[in-house]
Amino acid sequence: MDISVVVPLYNEEDNVQLLYDELHEVLAALPGSAEMVFVDDGSKDRTLARLEAVQRQDPGVRVVALRRNFGQTAAMSAGFDHASGAVIVTMDGDLQNDPHDIPKLLAKLDEGFDVVTGWRFDRQDAMLSRRLPSQMANRLISWVTGVRLHDYGCTLKAFRREVIENIRLYGEMHRFIPAIASGMGIAFTEIKVNHRARRFGASKYGISRTIRVLLDLMTVKFLLSYATRPLHVFGSIGIFSSVAGFLIALVLLIQRQCFGMPLGDRPMLLLAILLMFLGIQFITIGLLAELVVRTYHESQKKPIYHVRKVLGLPAAQEKSE
Repeated sequence: MDISVVVPLYNEEDNVQLLYDELHEVLAALPGSAEMVFVDDGSKDRTLARLEAVQRQDPGVRVVALRRNFGQTAAMSAGFDHASGAVIVTMDGDLQNDPHDIPKLLAKLDEGFDVVTGWRFDRQDAMLSRRLPSQMANRLISWVTGVRLHDYGCTLKAFRREVIENIRLYGEMHRFIPAIASGMGIAFTEIKVNHRARRFGASKYGISRTIRVLLDLMTVKFLLSYATRPLHVFGSIGIFSSVAGFLIALVLLIQRQCFGMPLGDRPMLLLAILLMFLGIQFITIGLLAELVVRTYHESQKKPIYHVRKVLGLPAAQEKSE
């Protein structure tokens, strides 16, 4: 299989048939083989029934039905696990992403990129409730992660399979795949894509999801910067705290010995003790985190590096030949 299109859906019964028809038209015109993988994320309407009807109509369609609503990230991860294509394209099931942009994503991949993300340049959503918060979030994410993209929230993306196979998704992290994958040294870019107004159903986004995204952003930043060296962050905080506490205690000691100033009624003494104690705690946490990280990588045989390609034979193999 050359291309897999993964589409998570939740309560999108009116969009299923229209989405299938558009995808079928686009994929039929592409060279090579292609498949559709629809993931029903525990819909409460007739989305699953509509998907089952589509699958009976086209046995090449794959439908993955989750037992309950696990969220978009989990649904997308399930789609990745059941996709067999060398290239995986993701898109929303609300018809706002245009399937006719898929050939443009694939053409960009052919230029040597590993990830191509869509940029909803002319976004058809409300300004105050959707577009403005999204613009602010995109700038914040780009600044924190160092991966400059205009539209992290656009689900329309194309990935090479090796990128997806090296990423595990949790929380709301599907939108951070380009940032997470940047730690692998992948080549990524973005292109302008069409964005259409929602015709059926209701948006699933709200302020609660925004809060979860911000919390996941902190996780992504930690994974990108300190995933294999947690002692560097915890140890740095611990050393700073300990040194600050020691200096405060030293000043108090000089004041007590040289100027006879009492210490019993001064809160700075308690602050000095607290800072030194916290410093020791942070360093200890860092050491424990190092043990956890090493156990994680060794138990799963997870490499701390990613190879793009290797040219030439190993020296031992060259001699044997």
